[in-house]
Amino acid sequence: MLEPVQYLLGAISGALVGFTLALVGGGGSILAVPLIAYLVGVRDAHVAIGTSALAVAANAATGLAGHARSGTVKWRCGGMYAAAGIAGAFAGSSLGKAIEGEHLLLLFALLMVAVGALMLRKRPGGDRPDVECNRTNAPKVLGFGLGTGAFSGFFGIGGGFLIVPGLIASTGMPMLNAVGTSLIAVAAFGLTTALNYAHSGYVDWALAAVFIGGGVIGGLGGGAAARRLARGGALNRVFAILIFVVAAYMIWRSLNG
Repeated sequence: MLEPVQYLLGAISGALVGFTLALVGGGGSILAVPLIAYLVGVRDAHVAIGTSALAVAANAATGLAGHARSGTVKWRCGGMYAAAGIAGAFAGSSLGKAIEGEHLLLLFALLMVAVGALMLRKRPGGDRPDVECNRTNAPKVLGFGLGTGAFSGFFGIGGGFLIVPGLIASTGMPMLNAVGTSLIAVAAFGLTTALNYAHSGYVDWALAAVFIGGGVIGGLGGGAAARRLARGGALNRVFAILIFVVAAYMIWRSLNG
């Protein structure tokens, strides 16, 4: 049982995650695990992973509603990506539970550094705002979805920090559309992972509840901020910088833990 101050820190962490999840799609996912593990003080890494997966899934659904109202969601692409990724998320989370928790967090941080570097690269051909998912690009979208789901389940995250680059790479859609569309898969992957961890008793339900409550409040402003940043092309840079900062902190904690 956690102390009252830990639940307060959980609510504050949820607000931060809700805001960043709506802002960049993957920011909330990569923040949830370290916040629960290091700020709230949940010592069992597997409980931190399972609880964060449930919270991220719920907060993603809230952020998705906001993006849907703004028309920035590619529903068919998101549905295809999520469907392919659910099987991968289940397999990945089953494997992740068998690996020592601190090793998972270090591997997670190293993967984040690689993804952040890729997001800073300029894509040849530019964005394709009118792209739709059909038979032509379905194999590529489904393949990226399957692989992303496996990584998402393995590391116990919603997967947005992988889904956003995956959607861009497989379809060429703009960053803002990728953020909104990614939340479909983030919610699906997070719920799949959370249910698998919950089956093994690795979810703190009370902490998840306050985390989700904070996330609903934080998510209200994240979508609006994403639309403003997307106009100036700064959304990609914000995404990458956030990944680098959190990854550096997680590597430092893992090596000195």
